[in-house]
Amino acid sequence: MRVRTLFLFLVLAATVAFAMLNWSAFTAPTILSLGFGVVQAPLGMIMLGVVLALGAMFLAYLIYMQGAALFEARRHNKELQAQRDLADKSEASRFTELHNFMNGELRTMAQMNADTRVQILARIEQLEQRTRLALEETGNSVCSTIGELEDRIEHHRPLNGPAAH
Repeated sequence: MRVRTLFLFLVLAATVAFAMLNWSAFTAPTILSLGFGVVQAPLGMIMLGVVLALGAMFLAYLIYMQGAALFEARRHNKELQAQRDLADKSEASRFTELHNFMNGELRTMAQMNADTRVQILARIEQLEQRTRLALEETGNSVCSTIGELEDRIEHHRPLNGPAAH
């Protein structure tokens, strides 16, 4: 129990004990002035009634304040949940946007990669053709030189100058 609640129960118990111990004084009739008239009634019972009425009013006020606090807390929770949902949707939107951006970039990179691959393959093909052509020219040149050398060997001519016999 909280200290305040315990204190409230102790005060209530003390009031009940006081009323029980002095019950005859509480119920003894007394002449009371109401300002506009005079009444004969037990003062203790009236004061006990006033204490009970104040207690009931305090309890009603306490219940009202607790209810208002609960409603306010519920309203704040609903607003907080709405803000959380909004933040979640916003974050999901950002993730979707990032996903779409990344997919676009990957497609661009794949297209660039494919274009580069095509260019590299075309360049390799050109280089192969040039290499074949150069190899063929070199082969023809070597064959021509070999043919010329064979021809000179058959005729026994020197390489530079007139034939010597």
